[in-house]
Amino acid sequence: MNTNVGMADRLVRLVVGAALIAFAFGVIFPNTGFNWLGWIGVIPILTAAVGLCPLYSMLGVSTVEAVRS
Repeated sequence: MNTNVGMADRLVRLVVGAALIAFAFGVIFPNTGFNWLGWIGVIPILTAAVGLCPLYSMLGVSTVEAVRS
């Protein structure tokens, strides 16, 4: 399986995903009524863990740095 998510992109995805999950648990802005939307944070965490983004694949985008020889 080829990866298309680079290390810097993975770090950003982890931070954003963790913030969204914290929002879901009410750590950030508790009791807004929209905290359930924070569960969307699972998606960037999973794509960061796997290193593969389906949207990037469809668009032909890759943030992985090319290895120079």
